[in-house]
Amino acid sequence: MMQITKNKIYQSIFFLIIALYVFSNGGNSNLFIQINFIIFSVFFLICLKDKNYYSHFKYFFIKNKISIFLYLIFLLYLVFQTIPIPLDLLKFFSYSKFEIVNKLKIQSQYSSISLSSTDTYFQIINYLTLMIALFVFKIIFYKEKHFLRFHYFISFVGLLASVIAILFYLNGNPDFLFFKNSQYKGASTGFFINRTVFSIFLIFCVLSCLLLLKTLPLDKNDNFIKLIYIRLFLVFITVGIVTTFSRIGNFLLLITIVSFLVYEIFYSKNKNYVFRLIIIILILFDLIILGIYFGTDKIIDRFLFLKEEFTDFDNIDVSIYRLELIKFSLSELKNYILFGYGAGSYHIFFQTNFDNPFNFYANHAHSDIIEFFGEFGLIGFILIISSFLSFFLKKRVFNLNYFVLYILSLTILTFDFSLHVPLIQLLFIIYFVSAKKITQLS
Repeated sequence: MMQITKNKIYQSIFFLIIALYVFSNGGNSNLFIQINFIIFSVFFLICLKDKNYYSHFKYFFIKNKISIFLYLIFLLYLVFQTIPIPLDLLKFFSYSKFEIVNKLKIQSQYSSISLSSTDTYFQIINYLTLMIALFVFKIIFYKEKHFLRFHYFISFVGLLASVIAILFYLNGNPDFLFFKNSQYKGASTGFFINRTVFSIFLIFCVLSCLLLLKTLPLDKNDNFIKLIYIRLFLVFITVGIVTTFSRIGNFLLLITIVSFLVYEIFYSKNKNYVFRLIIIILILFDLIILGIYFGTDKIIDRFLFLKEEFTDFDNIDVSIYRLELIKFSLSELKNYILFGYGAGSYHIFFQTNFDNPFNFYANHAHSDIIEFFGEFGLIGFILIISSFLSFFLKKRVFNLNYFVLYILSLTILTFDFSLHVPLIQLLFIIYFVSAKKITQLS
């Protein structure tokens, strides 16, 4: 009989929290941001009561104190964005916001730098939750088998999400309970409102499947059944990505698969011919079978994410090209260059600056790096980048896992908005901090 240890119980709780993110549109609402903050905070405090977990936290904190302090300063900076300050000072910190206040003829003598203090407040909670979640992850996942267990869970959740999304898609994506799928009749979205965000989540699931297939030793009997399951998971998850018809999702799927194949053929020390065969079959399955069935003459077109696509708007009768939206967001950065327009405030920034005679509406810039820079300003952007660089660069480790994550992050930062979704943010952090723990990929 398998013994259920306290560590497994705590890890199971962590998995349940991740599942909550998955089933709540990636936690991408002010309500779920608050719920997840409360859950992770309470869970973190419970973990600290254990002496071993407290030792893990203390070790991690001391080892990464510079990165953590920089991140805390970044959070304080976001708080500063929400504080009402006299208009004379506002004129110095954000002249553009000062002009907006004057045009609206607001009677108050105080106003914040943020264009939407409420949204910035919720983003502060979200970024604080990310730090707490990282602490929890590091103190309860500290062995290689723990990381493999995490990847197995993500693979399984990816399977469930894909199967449900495909079933919804084949039935015309009806609204179900609080899942609003009807706006995407021709694509899989599952538990997510946006098909692209759903595809990016499934890319992480694919990455977990591939890591498990490459890492789990074949000489153990209990791994034989697991590997069969993982291969089946991988097939359904791939179908889920394809049926999202997200160009960036399909492009990143191909890049991820090809990266593993190239690494296995040219760089891997331990040649795994079974793994090679699986990758080749997966590529053929994706490009030929699924491409012909779902894409017909669009087999190649579904990978061309740089092709001009329509951005999502509330008014579905009028659209604007993605690249035009990125160009607009970039051109307006100069007006908020130092202190930004406030985390989570892009929709207000868009409404107050876009020449908008037809009621266009956009929540995101479709380029996360431009949007982050606009939200935080130069000062906030430097703070958060310094925190991440201080944490990751000192590791001096580079392997296939890191390479794929760098490609994913750079592509999404440049051409998508998924890194503004709490679940995607959390998965990126977890995958980066655990990347070097998969020994056979180093």
